[in-house]
Amino acid sequence: MSLNDETKVRVLFILEILGRPPEHLISTLEDIIKQLGEEKGVEIKEKKINEPVIMENQKDFYTSFAEIEIEANEIFIIPLLIFKYMPAHVEIISPEKISLKKNDWNSILNEIARRLHAYDEVARIIQTEKAILEKKLKDLGEKDKKKR
Repeated sequence: MSLNDETKVRVLFILEILGRPPEHLISTLEDIIKQLGEEKGVEIKEKKINEPVIMENQKDFYTSFAEIEIEANEIFIIPLLIFKYMPAHVEIISPEKISLKKNDWNSILNEIARRLHAYDEVARIIQTEKAILEKKLKDLGEKDKKKR
């Protein structure tokens, strides 16, 4: 669904990251915002990066977040951006009412389903590799016990 200038979708994303050193968090958020602004059909309208703060009960681990207001030419872009950038919070600012045809909903839902299947495949591969590594470690431990 293409939208005209009056009905473009304006959305607020809050992206949160943690790590160290604190300077790295700022540069990482700046890089992510730059990538987001380079997405086809997306324009950054406003951005604010908050200073990193030390995490509670963590030594030398920091957290920071950015508030990014974007304007998207198509509603279909929003769920794709959510999967790609994993914001901590999403808020549609405008328009107040969004109406989609059945085919537009089908496109959005099928893209979500496709991505979920891809993530599920990755998770299954990781689980299998983990089981293989655990078995190898167990076998090595048993061999080491026999040598003693």
